[in-house]
Amino acid sequence: MQNRTLGIIGGTGWLGRAIAQALLDTGFIRPDRLLVSNRSGTHTFEPPVRLLADNQQLVDLSDIVVLSIRPEQFRQLQINARGKLVISLMAGVPATAIRAATGAEVVVRAMPNAAVEIRQSFTPWCCPASLCEQDRALVQRLFECVGTADEVPDEDCIDYLSALSGTGPALAAMLHQALMNQAVAAGIPAAIAQRAAQGVVVGGGQLLASHDPRQMIENLMAYRGVTAAVLQSMADQGIEAMVGRAVQEGAQVARRGM
Repeated sequence: MQNRTLGIIGGTGWLGRAIAQALLDTGFIRPDRLLVSNRSGTHTFEPPVRLLADNQQLVDLSDIVVLSIRPEQFRQLQINARGKLVISLMAGVPATAIRAATGAEVVVRAMPNAAVEIRQSFTPWCCPASLCEQDRALVQRLFECVGTADEVPDEDCIDYLSALSGTGPALAAMLHQALMNQAVAAGIPAAIAQRAAQGVVVGGGQLLASHDPRQMIENLMAYRGVTAAVLQSMADQGIEAMVGRAVQEGAQVARRGM
């Protein structure tokens, strides 16, 4: 990242820390060019990564500022980031609000998810203001350190994807829980039900990494067996519409602001 300094406000939380560690491990940034801040004044990064308790001091020393805080914490954040590139990881806080509160002219909104922990996050991002090609490439590479990333056309896409990819493993966890609970209700011992459900969610997810999901469904439906009966029943009960309504409900929360 050449000689630019990056500061992460909230850099010791689960999200900020995972991103910071990935940036260090991949060589995206040198340790002496990384600053983190939190209210406790403690962290586990090795020097020369610097910890600051004063957010404004971090901003003053940084060229790029990452806001890795919860939306409700933003109301209390008082910083002057004029002249800085600000990257917000907050759901439901529009770039206009961030610019008004911080003075930053260039604000990138991004939505990683909990899979940053294993560097398998999908991170959509956008910048409503003009972004030079150098900074565009920098933002893309930054989020590729924790998985894959795409620049999306506008903030409406970010709000929608906050409820889709931003949920991370939550949707998979709900499917896992439903499968396990129904198996137990059908008389399967709980430990076996848990392993069976995990095999579906984890094993299936890994398989989908190298297979086209539509083609897989079509191939399995063609056998007209047990799997086809399960899939047909889910389709008949409107699983796509149900998922669509659920994601739209989350997106509306993001669009209203959190």
